[in-house]
Amino acid sequence: MNAFRALLVFMIAVLGAYSGVVGSSHGWNLLPVFFGDMAAMNWPGQFNLDFSCLLVLSGLWLAWRNHFSPFGMALGLLGVVGGTLVLAPYLLVAGHQARWDARVLLLGRVRAAT
Repeated sequence: MNAFRALLVFMIAVLGAYSGVVGSSHGWNLLPVFFGDMAAMNWPGQFNLDFSCLLVLSGLWLAWRNHFSPFGMALGLLGVVGGTLVLAPYLLVAGHQARWDARVLLLGRVRAAT
């Protein structure tokens, strides 16, 4: 689990820095570019569609793990919009709370106990 923790920290640092540079250079209005590539039916659009599906799966898992509570639903929506910059810190916190037990981390304490 140490390697996994290191990977999460690395992802947060690299993606945060990269996003900062891109946002500063090109502005923060990502949506027209993101959906424009999908509308163009090209390879960047295919990647964006695939990535969107992964974001939805990530958001559903976040909501499910938190029993679709209001907090879980909000976290799931935030995960869909925020991607790795939301999921990686969540996994660091949840992993710490789960004492890095993979079953508890993936299922949550209640489901892991059954």
